[in-house]
Amino acid sequence: MHAPFLILETGQPIASLRRHGSFAHWVRVASGLGRDDAIAIDVEGGDALPGHEGWAGVLVTGSAAMVTEQLDWSVATAAWLRQAVDRALPVFGICYGHQLLAHALGGEVGPNPAGRQMGTIEVTLTEAAADDVLFRGLPPRFRAQATHLQSVLVPPPDAVVLARADRDPCHAFRVGPSAWGVQFHPEFPAAVMRGYVQARADALQAEGQCPQQLSRTIAATPRAREVLRRFVRHTRGAARG
Repeated sequence: MHAPFLILETGQPIASLRRHGSFAHWVRVASGLGRDDAIAIDVEGGDALPGHEGWAGVLVTGSAAMVTEQLDWSVATAAWLRQAVDRALPVFGICYGHQLLAHALGGEVGPNPAGRQMGTIEVTLTEAAADDVLFRGLPPRFRAQATHLQSVLVPPPDAVVLARADRDPCHAFRVGPSAWGVQFHPEFPAAVMRGYVQARADALQAEGQCPQQLSRTIAATPRAREVLRRFVRHTRGAARG
């Protein structure tokens, strides 16, 4: 039997979308993992962080929280992630998880100077992506879902930047052989992205963005989801090897 994946749940979906499940559920389904293949720990909700042994890999969800708030559970999770990377435990951080991983490893996270990034965006791979097991062979540009106010402003010292996007020069990175962060949401289907745009319509309008126009440009993002699934396949293959 495979060792299970650990999903560190750092937040919950907006209220209007919770009928579709939790972030942990969305991540598990999008990654192709069965119910018995993953265990979710709600660190934001107060669940204790487990030991580092016995996991195939770690998936860190998004959150409405901000890394710069330095909430107790977030500080503890950052320390745990730092230890996980030191132990070569495979890690994949999504949105807040991407930012928290970067912060944990010595990067800088803060409000994006260009403002909110939301909707279906275009991700552009760097040259380094051609040598990365999760990104190589993908088109040089592909669509992904995004919703965030903060970004990785300075990558960790040893990070390899793998992708950039409009307003966000570090949209994906890797540290060492087995720790990745992606600012985009590979687990979001188009319907969820539309739900987020609708929920943030007032904020978007106040910022000079048109929610109706954003909604019209939302599309499926299979390449982004493939990156998440490659993490699972690669991690399991490395464990067998």
